Amino acid sequence: MQVAVWDTYVTKKDGSVMHFDIIAPDHIKDSTIIYTFGKDYLQSKNQGNQPLTAKECNFCHIEKATDEMVLSIQQKGYYIIEMQNCN
Repeated sequence: MQVAVWDTYVTKKDGSVMHFDIIAPDHIKDSTIIYTFGKDYLQSKNQGNQPLTAKECNFCHIEKATDEMVLSIQQKGYYIIEMQNCN
C-alpha cells in the first residue's frame, strides 16, 4: 500500500509546538479529509481546539506503508507518526 505523508506542526495550548506526520492512503487528495484526521488525533491529545489548516499541515511525500500503518488505516483511516512534543 502506498501512503501520503502530511507534515504537521500545531501550536499546543501551552505554546509549545507539536510535530507529527499524518499518514493516509495516497488516493486521498482532499486536504479537508486529512485535516479531519489530524483534528481527531489532536482531540485524543487534549488539543482539540487548536487550528489545523494548510498553514500547519502540508503534503510531504509518498512512501510504502508498514504493516503497523496499514492496520491503523484499516481501523481508523489514518496513522500518526509522533515526532516532537506529542505528549
